[in-house]
Amino acid sequence: MYKVGYTQGVFDMFHIGHLNLINKAKENCETLIVGVNSDRLAEAYKKKIPVIREEERAEIVRNLKAVDGCFIVDTLDKGVVYKEHPFDAVFIGDDWKGNDRWAQTEKQLAEYGVKVVYLPHTPNVSSTDLRGEVLNSVN
Repeated sequence: MYKVGYTQGVFDMFHIGHLNLINKAKENCETLIVGVNSDRLAEAYKKKIPVIREEERAEIVRNLKAVDGCFIVDTLDKGVVYKEHPFDAVFIGDDWKGNDRWAQTEKQLAEYGVKVVYLPHTPNVSSTDLRGEVLNSVN
């Protein structure tokens, strides 16, 4: 059990996969803090504008019983986040395991004694897929 855990995401069109990740993260730590990616950050790396604005996404996450703290972040660099909001572990879906960016994040955070913990990914659900389903039903 970790003292302070952290997870981060866009959490656009909040769905069961988001809820599963946050609840599983909370099962592994006493205090869970969550970073919600800013609209600007989401657009920069996903090349999509979120459907739900950042303040509303943060408010949804902030009101989950598993979440002890929530803030909007403007970087994917977990070292930068760690310096402002220290944590003992960062939780991410296991669909990211082996990804180059996350392998680098593991090395970076190891310098601070922080562990990257891969949690089971909820299959067959994503905001990208939901967006596609909505757009297809309109057309």
